[in-house]
Amino acid sequence: MKTSLKRQESHRYHWKKGERARAVLLCAGVTGVFAYFFYRSFLALVPLSAIGISAFGLIRRQKMEKAREELAAQFRECILAVATSLQAGYSVENAFLECRQDMALMYGEDAPICRELRLIKRGLHINIPLEELLVDMAGRSRCEEIAQFAQIFALAKRNGGNMSEIIRNSANLIGRQIELRQEIQMLLGGKKMELTIMKIMPFGILFYIDMGNPGYFDSLYHNFTGIAVMTGCLTLYLGAYILGEHIMKRIMSDMA
Repeated sequence: MKTSLKRQESHRYHWKKGERARAVLLCAGVTGVFAYFFYRSFLALVPLSAIGISAFGLIRRQKMEKAREELAAQFRECILAVATSLQAGYSVENAFLECRQDMALMYGEDAPICRELRLIKRGLHINIPLEELLVDMAGRSRCEEIAQFAQIFALAKRNGGNMSEIIRNSANLIGRQIELRQEIQMLLGGKKMELTIMKIMPFGILFYIDMGNPGYFDSLYHNFTGIAVMTGCLTLYLGAYILGEHIMKRIMSDMA
């Protein structure tokens, strides 16, 4: 879209105040735990910083996914408000402009949907077609529900039809997709908890034995054989971690 609008890339997570610092501290703590349990050495923090960086990327991806789900839910309420305005006689462009006040009351001015509606308002003021703005929003947010609506809206604008009914049906479809995802997450909540316990358990066992029998693991540290054994254990642990995450994602995608 050729425009001078200043747009945020929604698939790049925009950290809230203090959020990035907490994530960095958490990842530094994770790196420290690995360095202590596997090597008991400050020098190990240097190569193990790759684990901390990967953990930071994982946190950011999780927050991006949560932000996309939040935007999808807010967008559904937005197009329901648009459908109501269309029934009251507004044009579709004015309906999108008017619904921003409702969204601000529901979610606050800093909500993702309010930022997107402000962008739509600026775009309409410089004569960018609404369907192009919606396609742009879908591309930046990488939100499947918004992409589907943008396609349906563009077809409806070209071919004509009852725009209010089309938008309301689209809102209902988005709502069902959101509810399905939430149901899947609830069904898998127990499995996710089990996976989390399995991730933490090895460190709990090591800590318990180390506290109960000081020096029990000393032979595994600060010598070549011990370093090789613990590196093998670290590799096995990381492999099991990645495999567990992959299986969980596969189950979620199959259920969806």
